[in-house]
Amino acid sequence: MEFTAAQIAGFLNGTVEGNPEEKVFNLSKIDEGKPGTMTFLANPKYTPHIYTTGASVIVVNADFSGTQAITRTLIRVDDAYSAFATILEMFDQSQSGNTGISNLASIAPSVKLGENVSIGEFSVIGKNVVLGDNVVIHPQVFIGNNVTIGDHSRLYPGVKVYHNSVIGTHCILHSGVVIGSDGFGFAPIADNKYQKIPQLGNVIIEDNVEIGSNTTIDRATLGSTIIRMGVKLDNLIQVGHNAEIGENTVIAAQTGISGSTKIGKNCQIGGQVGIAGHLTIADNVKIAPSSGIEASITKEGVIMLGTPIALEISKARRNYIHWRNLDEIVKKIYSIEKQLKKSHE
Repeated sequence: MEFTAAQIAGFLNGTVEGNPEEKVFNLSKIDEGKPGTMTFLANPKYTPHIYTTGASVIVVNADFSGTQAITRTLIRVDDAYSAFATILEMFDQSQSGNTGISNLASIAPSVKLGENVSIGEFSVIGKNVVLGDNVVIHPQVFIGNNVTIGDHSRLYPGVKVYHNSVIGTHCILHSGVVIGSDGFGFAPIADNKYQKIPQLGNVIIEDNVEIGSNTTIDRATLGSTIIRMGVKLDNLIQVGHNAEIGENTVIAAQTGISGSTKIGKNCQIGGQVGIAGHLTIADNVKIAPSSGIEASITKEGVIMLGTPIALEISKARRNYIHWRNLDEIVKKIYSIEKQLKKSHE
């Protein structure tokens, strides 16, 4: 799809400096810009490229002041970084628009479809499913019975949504996501065997949630596993049964959240973090990558760091300094022991 600089500026509430009719049909990095593409400058480190880039249109901050003549068309906005994120979303939507309902999809007669729904080839939509307006179901998606998906949500190829799950509006589920598989519930019985505990609850995903590829969210034993609005989950994350993740929390790849743990809102959790079960994590907490959380965090806004057991960051850093000097400390201890032995001989 093609846009003029004036159209884009109007969309971003920006102003054009240069040719308002300059046309772009794609996006590029500023150091790899080509004619017909649009790029942006937000990081001062890349400022030299604004004078040499081949891109036709450049989004910059309103207060940007160059030191040389700039031959390209500029669009000045309040925040170039967030503006370009908006442009990325616009181009993404234009390139992956609805394609209608494929004759090769399997759709139960009881399914309720909103307006402008798209369902791709070989997708399976179970009984009593409700799909809102402008929902996009890519090919090879499975949606079980009694699932509800809100307006403008998009499920990419290979997503699996088990029965009774609820997905809100404007959600994005990337390829390989599994919503509502059984929680890990087994009761030990005689002879070192385990009896499976039926998982009768569901998963509720609120509005504006994005879930990365191959992330799995288990259904609750009873009640619901809940992902609150605005949550962003990276690829390869495991969310256990009956867990709850608070509003606008972001979690990086390979993190595991055990069952019945409640994570507050506005938290930031790094990659490969392990969180034990039945814990509570307060709002605005930050957890560094590879940290291990074995106890509840009740203080809001703290930063946790460390493995296998995370500590508040100031204490963790002091401990790290001691650990880094451990070899010298041990040598000093051995030296003192030798001196004490000689003094008693």
